Amino acid sequence: MSQGSSQRPHPHPLRRTAQRPHRVAVIVDEGTNPFEVGVATELFGLPRPELGLPEPLYEVTLCVPAPEIRMNHGFCTLTGVPGLDAVDGADTLVVPGRPDNVVPRVPAVLDAIRRAHARGTRVVSFCTGTFALAEAGLLDGRRAATHWRWADAFRRLHPRVLLEPDVLFVDEGDVLTAAGSAAALDLGLYVWRRDHGAEIANHVSRRLVFAAHRDGGQRQFVERPVPDVRDASLAPLLAWAEERLAEPLTVADLAARARVSPATLHRRFRAQLGTTPLAWLTGERVALACRLIERGEERLELVAARSGLGTAANLRARLRRATGLSPSAYRRRFGGGGGEALVP
Repeated sequence: MSQGSSQRPHPHPLRRTAQRPHRVAVIVDEGTNPFEVGVATELFGLPRPELGLPEPLYEVTLCVPAPEIRMNHGFCTLTGVPGLDAVDGADTLVVPGRPDNVVPRVPAVLDAIRRAHARGTRVVSFCTGTFALAEAGLLDGRRAATHWRWADAFRRLHPRVLLEPDVLFVDEGDVLTAAGSAAALDLGLYVWRRDHGAEIANHVSRRLVFAAHRDGGQRQFVERPVPDVRDASLAPLLAWAEERLAEPLTVADLAARARVSPATLHRRFRAQLGTTPLAWLTGERVALACRLIERGEERLELVAARSGLGTAANLRARLRRATGLSPSAYRRRFGGGGGEALVP
């Protein structure tokens, strides 16, 4: 499992019928951060013509606890927006963060969150929206992520929650939490990937000009002294390796390409991505295998060879570890074809 996320292996079922898209409600409370509201609407509310689908996969509704809501620092004011009753029709509820996290949420907001969760709605928080979910009682005894600057305050207020400080987001199945404002993009794309597979999520990420999956955890963003060293960006090396995943690349090969020792390469991956070269390489190969399965390839040995995973047995093990699904189950869920089994 990468340091970038903490995931349960049982996907929450996507609620979508042939008659309507998956409905997403976003609670905008007093002081809510506009950026995170924008992330939710950008991810789930905009048309996606690049997908070539006759109907949108999601639709977004903003909802508020009062007729007029001033967002963070009075940046803007919302009026004429549906009330919290709109939450009752949602399949997914998004709760963005706000800076005044030690101030309790209004009871109506907490009641709406509890009501949605009790009804089986998937609940997602962005950044310090985790505080609202904890106040509502959704996180006791469960894992969660929030912004690193608020980790100590969160632990004091909600000691029964299992806070994971070094990941970008946590997936607890029916409740998902993102560590920060930009990590909301990571979690949102993860939701796309979990609901519709890697291929569609990659289309959305390219539209956003944002990585479909970041392996690093938020520890790489915690304030610390910046060393005075020359730029050693891994981007050229990563691009080179991504074009050669089917080849028997090793960490030694990556180090040789970068003209550094394996130990130095390991330090750079840890510093820039929060993961190891081998973990990154394996993750990219699994993602490629997922895309091949989604495109209809049924021969496991061929998928394993083209993705660089070697054998069908290794492919099965890696795919199940990453997604909680067997190759056949993954194809049934995301392949767009029939439910026939993949063949070795």
